[in-house]
Amino acid sequence: MNTSTFIQHLLERFEIEHAKRDRSGVYGFTQRLMAYNSNKIEGSTLTEEQTASLFDTGVLPKSDDYYRAKDVEEMNGHFLMFNKMLDTLNADLSQDLIKQFHYELKSGVFEDRANGYAIGDYKKRPNMVGINKTALPSQVPEEMQNLLNWYSAQEISLETLAEFHARYEIIHPFQDGNGRTGRLLLFRECLCHNITPFIIEDANRPEYLDALKAYRQDQSVTELTALFKKEQEYYLNQCEYFFAE
Repeated sequence: MNTSTFIQHLLERFEIEHAKRDRSGVYGFTQRLMAYNSNKIEGSTLTEEQTASLFDTGVLPKSDDYYRAKDVEEMNGHFLMFNKMLDTLNADLSQDLIKQFHYELKSGVFEDRANGYAIGDYKKRPNMVGINKTALPSQVPEEMQNLLNWYSAQEISLETLAEFHARYEIIHPFQDGNGRTGRLLLFRECLCHNITPFIIEDANRPEYLDALKAYRQDQSVTELTALFKKEQEYYLNQCEYFFAE
């Protein structure tokens, strides 16, 4: 199956299964895979089984374990953000659209609201990623527009997406939720530009962080592009099951 046919089939199944609330096919698989891994990269304590239960039934399985409320709220927010992405695939990529994704992810997170974090809007306080400073709040709108202007002038490829993602993470436009919105944008833009989509697995988190570091230091996207290609192969192989006869 070539890339165009795969994406066509994928989009058709996403639309049908999302509309029918069918959680047993590739739509449900992708929702669970992305929500689990993207949140896990950011420190979520929920397991794959717990993630699946939340998506499939809306409740967590019986357990003696304690759950962090924020982990549950962000997992549900990720499901909503993914649906928002599917509903807006025909929209131009813009600052407003990215803010809408962030709102879906974070609007139900009590801790973020209690901390005074902007929800569905850019950060109001400076924030660092480890030892690395990010764009100041006053710089974010211009930096984001510059990034989007650059992106819209490119012939979109996996290398372009790698640079876009690395630059987005350096700007770090939101108080929290930057990685998750950024990784969702990667999946969306693959669908929009006939590129095999992919989901970055938590198992590859060290490789992912090293690749982002390589861009910060040398403006190289070689490592990040290589990771994207590996994740493309994994996602494609997993999805083949749903299109088999």
